[in-house]
Amino acid sequence: MRIRQLAEHDLTRSHAIDVSESGNVIYRYTDGALQTTVEQWAHPRWTPEEWQRRLQHWMADLHPDLFLGAFVDERLVGLASLRYRLTETMAQLTTLHISRTYRRQGVATALTQAVIRLVKAQGAQTLYVSATESASAVNFYLSQGFRPTGEPHPTLFALEPNDIHMDMQL
Repeated sequence: MRIRQLAEHDLTRSHAIDVSESGNVIYRYTDGALQTTVEQWAHPRWTPEEWQRRLQHWMADLHPDLFLGAFVDERLVGLASLRYRLTETMAQLTTLHISRTYRRQGVATALTQAVIRLVKAQGAQTLYVSATESASAVNFYLSQGFRPTGEPHPTLFALEPNDIHMDMQL
């Protein structure tokens, strides 16, 4: 696997990433504690048009400074993006998506570690993420050292109030 910064024209390859997933457990952050709830959920594979819509949304609302891609051979299997300055001392992991057949193979960890190296080099002291409430996403971020924050970023919380807002000290 190889990780590299993506040029803008590389983002058209993102539709190769199969984001489909389903489960029956979600997390909620209530009264300072993570709590699980049994609830069936499913996310379909995104079409190229949906990928384009998402990319436009991320650019407009999350303001990523760069995108990283994880490649196996020449196939894009993972995508992460980051913002160096969410606040003066806090960076943001704005997106992280791994293709279904490449999950649990270290792709997400490699992308997250690359983001951490980049933002630390720019002086960030904290890394923020707004994680979808799925057990797989929340458990991944917990395993990387993120913890729920009692003070979510107000703009990001308004965009994604059901997400689990987390940060980690760098």
